[in-house]
Amino acid sequence: MFRRSSPPSLSVKEMAIQLLSRRDHGEHELAQKLTQKGYEPDDVQEAIAFCQRHHYLDDLRFAKSQVRQHVGKGHGERRIRQELNQKRVAESVIDQAFAAEPQDWFELAKSAADKKFKGIPAKDQKEYAKRVRFLQYRGYSFEQISYGLNSNRDDE
Repeated sequence: MFRRSSPPSLSVKEMAIQLLSRRDHGEHELAQKLTQKGYEPDDVQEAIAFCQRHHYLDDLRFAKSQVRQHVGKGHGERRIRQELNQKRVAESVIDQAFAAEPQDWFELAKSAADKKFKGIPAKDQKEYAKRVRFLQYRGYSFEQISYGLNSNRDDE
């Protein structure tokens, strides 16, 4: 059904709470969604302050949730940091989230490589380079990538 661009039927606070009841959002992300729904910027800021006062909105909780979610997808620290930066989460909050959710990035890189390449060694340099690019895109450092791709050779 076609929707008219009429004023929203819920108050900005009600809409913010409704959005936050589905999943955690970052402050910037929530502000964007509320603005897109047609709420006035001053009302949006008031609703965000209300949600923060009542602990419905918490950037640290959001960041920790994002770290866990991305780790589950096999993403590395660099990729996760980039995603959180795009969502305008403060660098200090990102650092706190990583400290609260410690990971062994080397083992995660190895796990991502094993899952994708099933432990089969690269047959040539071209294929090895392709695997390196895959893990780079996933957000792993060169040291982690090297460990992830070469640790199986040491086991044999």
